[in-house]
Amino acid sequence: MAKYLIRRILSLIPTLFVIVTLSFFLIRLAPGGPFARERDVPEAILQNLMKKYHMDEPLSRQYLRYLGDVVRWDLGPSFRSKDYSVNDLINAGLPVSMTLGVTSLVLAVVFGVAVGIMSALKQNKWQDYVAVSIAVIGISVPLFVIGPVLQLIFAMKLKILPLGQWFSTNGWVAIILPAITLSFPYFAYIARLSRASLLEVLRSDYVRTARAKGLKESTVIGKHVLKGALLPVVTYLGPAFSGIVIGSVVVETIFLVPGIGRPFVNSAINRDYTLIMGDVIVYSLILVVANLIVDILYGFLDPRITYK
Repeated sequence: MAKYLIRRILSLIPTLFVIVTLSFFLIRLAPGGPFARERDVPEAILQNLMKKYHMDEPLSRQYLRYLGDVVRWDLGPSFRSKDYSVNDLINAGLPVSMTLGVTSLVLAVVFGVAVGIMSALKQNKWQDYVAVSIAVIGISVPLFVIGPVLQLIFAMKLKILPLGQWFSTNGWVAIILPAITLSFPYFAYIARLSRASLLEVLRSDYVRTARAKGLKESTVIGKHVLKGALLPVVTYLGPAFSGIVIGSVVVETIFLVPGIGRPFVNSAINRDYTLIMGDVIVYSLILVVANLIVDILYGFLDPRITYK
């Protein structure tokens, strides 16, 4: 197990190297630049800006300089937020997005698996039809519709939850609505995935054998069915975690959450090269680490998988 972890961690280095390299050159090949404005910038000012940020150097030298900074985890200054570095902006917004993302994913997994189990065990009954209908709604209805509807019902009509506020004024209560909103499509997908996987495992020979031995239904489900049925769900959790953090920009805008989503979008609009690169690196790290954790969990859920 230890050797496997070491190999996997070392394999992350070339993966991240390729991501950084491709992102660096693709961004600079795009038309425009970080100092492009609606009005023409005087040539002298433009040259001073280019020199200040080393953008007057050959592209290869810029790349090597940036690569050395990344190794030291210095993601450089922001071209547009001049009073802040990229590290400052990420350190301010990423913990908020991570808190919202982790909470939303936990809600999605817990309720998604629970609804999937109930739907599979009550196949073709009213519980199954209700669960499938909720899953279809969760996948079909976009977040910018779900969020305002929840605000209208629970914040404006019932007045039991705060409207568009974060921890600064209402503590943990403020995370409920944005977390539910963000988790809804992932909950729906996990519910459908776990339902389909459970139905497949329930029809397998070893489950029929366990029931023929006289084991309790709760024992059959808990010890024999769930482990095999949860494998597709665990596979989905890696990209889901990355997506739920990256894709929180709509929810952050609706609920005024001070996360990393909006700065990331603004950096793309403003061609803030260093902030774009910083966000790409951070999101790539989240994705590869999440996939590593998923691979480790696979070994505990499926005895056929070994790490020798």
